Amino acid sequence: MKYLSEVQIDRAALQHNTRSLTLPHTETFAVIKANAYGHGLDVAVECLDGNVDGFAVDDIEELVAVRAITSKPTLVLGYVPCDHVEEAVRLDGELAIYDVRRLQGVADAGALLGKRPKIHLKIDALLGRQGLLPEEIPDFLAKLRNFPQIELVAAYSHFGNIEDTTDLSHAHDQTTAFAEALEVIKQSGWPNIARHESATSAVMVHESPHVGNRLVRLGVGIYSLYPSAPLSRTHQALNLQPAMRWVSHLAQVKRLPAKHPVGYGLTYVTSRETPIGIVPQGYSDGYDRGLSNCGEVLVHGVRCPVLGRIAMNMFAIDLTLAPQAQQEDEVVLLGSQGEDAITAEEIAQKIGTIHYEVVARISPLLPRTVV
Repeated sequence: MKYLSEVQIDRAALQHNTRSLTLPHTETFAVIKANAYGHGLDVAVECLDGNVDGFAVDDIEELVAVRAITSKPTLVLGYVPCDHVEEAVRLDGELAIYDVRRLQGVADAGALLGKRPKIHLKIDALLGRQGLLPEEIPDFLAKLRNFPQIELVAAYSHFGNIEDTTDLSHAHDQTTAFAEALEVIKQSGWPNIARHESATSAVMVHESPHVGNRLVRLGVGIYSLYPSAPLSRTHQALNLQPAMRWVSHLAQVKRLPAKHPVGYGLTYVTSRETPIGIVPQGYSDGYDRGLSNCGEVLVHGVRCPVLGRIAMNMFAIDLTLAPQAQQEDEVVLLGSQGEDAITAEEIAQKIGTIHYEVVARISPLLPRTVV
């Protein structure tokens, strides 16, 4: 046992999933924000550096981490504070820009460093989030002409509901709005600008050579998670492979008498003599408190129910179905053991959220090991 608790990442699965979603007519950028959706940014970069054309991160801290491993093109999707723009340009980060106030700082950083900064114009095409509204584009481009040292390499947007395969009407409206905005940019003096709009879900249902996107941003699919339940049914042929196992080990095994409380709040009381195990993980590690009295883990290949409330650093499980369990035996919180598996989707359903959140919230302090 190298670690008491760890997140194990399957290198072959990450690479398989990336290949399964890679399209021959586009470049592939792997989205590794939020600690690579909980899988470990450094681990994901090391595993995928030879399989993708670039990476996409959220912030300057993630860009710094990427640059410690690779020099491949890296798009910074989120906001970079003014004080950090120079560092981002020094590290050759390609910046998402969506307001004219950022242009001067980017240009100044480029001049200071002797570089020509690359930017991607983020267009808010009916998403209502980060980005420049289409009607604001002409004014932005007029200002951009004052900064010829800045290279506008791409414009992009993001879908808001394309994973709902029963109704793609809004996605079609977004594509139309984005295409119209691209035409304005091209007619304004940037005829060869690249475009991108597809993340994993759009790669599955929208992307094709005639769309004209030069790159795609692969995120959740790389990590074996389908963007939605309908897509998991319609795209089973992709055969996405689970990439994560979250494991711990039993810190104690003992028997409690009947009518004995378990954990804070006395929310569970044994009805009979019960063998229990103590798992040294808790909500501070990302194991959600909502799994109190309803979660399950795997021990010796069988499901063992969570008893009582999840605490900050530990919780109890019922070992009735695993009577041979001993201290330091492996416990799987997420992933497979034997012929069974605990999935992010089932955890999400129990706590009323989405599977993205389940994996992204696993503590970055837990070791990530490649298997």
